[in-house]
Amino acid sequence: MAHINHHYLKLQAGYLFPEIARRVSVFSREHPDARVIRMGIGDVTEPLPPAVIEAMRCAVDEMARGDTFKGYGPEQGYPWLREAIAEHDYAARGCRVDADEIFISDGSKCDTGNILDILAPTTTSGNVIAVQDPVYPVYVDTNVMAGNTGPADERGEYAGLVYLRADRDNGFVAPLPDRPVDVVYLCFPNNPTGAVADRDTLARWVEYAREHDALILFDAAYEAFITDPTIPHSIYEIDGAREVAIEFRSFSKNAGFTGTRCAFTVVPRELTGTTPDGEQVDLHRLWLRRQTTRFNGVSYIVQRGAEAVYSADGREQTAGLIRFYLENARLIREALSEQGLEVYGGVNAPYVWVRTPEGEDSWGFFDRLLDEAHVVGTPGSGFGRAGEGYFRLSAFNSRANVEEALKRIGRMNLAVGRA
Repeated sequence: MAHINHHYLKLQAGYLFPEIARRVSVFSREHPDARVIRMGIGDVTEPLPPAVIEAMRCAVDEMARGDTFKGYGPEQGYPWLREAIAEHDYAARGCRVDADEIFISDGSKCDTGNILDILAPTTTSGNVIAVQDPVYPVYVDTNVMAGNTGPADERGEYAGLVYLRADRDNGFVAPLPDRPVDVVYLCFPNNPTGAVADRDTLARWVEYAREHDALILFDAAYEAFITDPTIPHSIYEIDGAREVAIEFRSFSKNAGFTGTRCAFTVVPRELTGTTPDGEQVDLHRLWLRRQTTRFNGVSYIVQRGAEAVYSADGREQTAGLIRFYLENARLIREALSEQGLEVYGGVNAPYVWVRTPEGEDSWGFFDRLLDEAHVVGTPGSGFGRAGEGYFRLSAFNSRANVEEALKRIGRMNLAVGRA
């Protein structure tokens, strides 16, 4: 008899986005004539940049000729893409990241979960893991799946995790832990709140990690949306971060690769972890071993497309996509503010974080928005206990859909919640 991974049974009723899809499906069956506008999931809508498309076309042509056909590529990515990333994303910002410290993958969501493969289970190591609250659900759920937590309590919080509350009192930037932790997930610009961390904040985190020998898992998937020149784009802009942090990045949101799939993870060579007998081991070596064993690499065609993001035309076209989505965010932010709601984010990030009307919880507001405006968002409670009473709207949509959704929402009475 095959025994299951019983840790999956500890997961809550359903992953956030499938539950949203289920509710929308029920609504659509009951209201077949309603045109639902989805502003919940962070999926892009605009076409790939022309420079990317052209590069991929050329790569397809190469695959059609015997003398240029490509089979298996390097599991960690082709050197020319890694070198382009090192030059444009890091050296250009004064960061020392070598090309061989960059690992190309099919998604930062995948990598933030897969990174647990090289970390010991908490049951054997005693690793203490901290997450921001509210938090991107994948960080929590993958730790549950890996057996790093106990069961969830009545508040939906898992035993064994340290929750760092981020709320309007601290600008949705979680405080340092009040105890030593071994691993901490940070996401800036933040999903779901849209908050950013300034240089001093990141410096405090790096100092904390160095003091407590902690590992920072830094999700910078939305760094391209930072417009404030004082806000760091990478944790490696902070002195000492190479010794304590792994960084995750993606082409999904800045260049429209959600359906094309390409991302990368940076594991500096200085970074180490500890064995049960106290030996310090190079995490770069472990991640390389993991990737070469369990991953066959991103396709040649896709990597050529990603490389084109760094061409002169690609940079200009990608910047245009970012401006487009940030303009959507501005429209959402201003329209909801004019209706008297408390609105956060949407300035250096593509997400707008809204406090629900008084008297309404997150899922109640989700249902009312769907019922009255036929608009889908994301309930804040799906991101953790501290997200209750908030709601996330995504700027990833067509301009026509954003304008129509805001027109419909504008006809709702949002200033006064239901009793």
